[in-house]
Amino acid sequence: MVQLPIIDNLMYNVQRQGKLAFYMTHYGEEATLIGSAAALANDDEVLGQYRELGVLMWRGFTLADMMNSSFGNCEDPCSRGKQMPMHFGSRKHHFHMISSPLATQIPQAAGVAFALRRDPSRRGKNCAVVYFGEGAASEGDFHAGMLFASTIPSPTLFIARNNGFAISTPANEQYYGDGIAARGPGYGMHTIRVDGNDVLAVYNAVKEARRLCIDEGRGVLVEAMTYRVGHHSTSDDSFAYRPRQEVEDRKRLDNPLARFRLFLEARGWWSAEEDDALRARLKDEVLKAFKKAEALPKPELREMFEQVYGGEEPWTLREQREELGRLLKKYGDVWEPWKTELKKHKGAGKELMDTKP
Repeated sequence: MVQLPIIDNLMYNVQRQGKLAFYMTHYGEEATLIGSAAALANDDEVLGQYRELGVLMWRGFTLADMMNSSFGNCEDPCSRGKQMPMHFGSRKHHFHMISSPLATQIPQAAGVAFALRRDPSRRGKNCAVVYFGEGAASEGDFHAGMLFASTIPSPTLFIARNNGFAISTPANEQYYGDGIAARGPGYGMHTIRVDGNDVLAVYNAVKEARRLCIDEGRGVLVEAMTYRVGHHSTSDDSFAYRPRQEVEDRKRLDNPLARFRLFLEARGWWSAEEDDALRARLKDEVLKAFKKAEALPKPELREMFEQVYGGEEPWTLREQREELGRLLKKYGDVWEPWKTELKKHKGAGKELMDTKP
């Protein structure tokens, strides 16, 4: 929980300096992410939206992995530079690749859970867990996934992060009813609403939801009530649609990290000195990982055409690769934007320029 905002602070600032293409912070939602991650089995299948970095790192995805993926460099373990930042995925950690289209992961999760139900080695042991915001719950895919998981029962755990905003649209303009939890009973699902800023409450709620999901082999819905303190992304300025004072008040009155720290300190399990030491150590680790990832080159350009399709390479892909090679050969040393970008890649695109039809 402490590491996540430290990462956010660094990555948000370096994106503003032009060193990173894109980033999404997790400010205010740390308890929902870490509390839920701790309640899952590490081999449960997770399908995230785009604000679940904390869940993946809880499972062992390292700082180096995260930084390399954010830069899309030659050590990127997720996609070797094919994905945009924040679109993580790791088969090793049972975390499915994130995709940009909103809510598509919800019906996919119901399908993954159905596959688990059909697998004798995992039936009754694992569930599929899907994270999404209350904005995504306004998409048709939300209802499709809920319907699938309830009518063709499968162990799908739906976790809605109700952080108050679908980018710039406040929750009170997204729905008229009582949030997302009110929709669960209509699909015959056990439903739990929890204080998403209380990490222990989230842990217990998700642990119970997972038990129900596994024991009954059916979908369960959890709605975590939290607040998005940060901007939606580095492409957003949230102060254009909400008062700055509102954000400052929420940071001061309902900060999930501060709440948990006060809980630990009140019981003598933590101190200000330990907190300062932890933050200093984590800042040092995050900065070192960032500098190392920043210094690494991007993959060879030919890799953008590899591992895109399974089986035999389609002629269309081969044609595109050959065309790019011809263009690079003709303009690579002439057009300034290409000259600048090619220097960042291993081989500077030579392997494509030398390709013969």
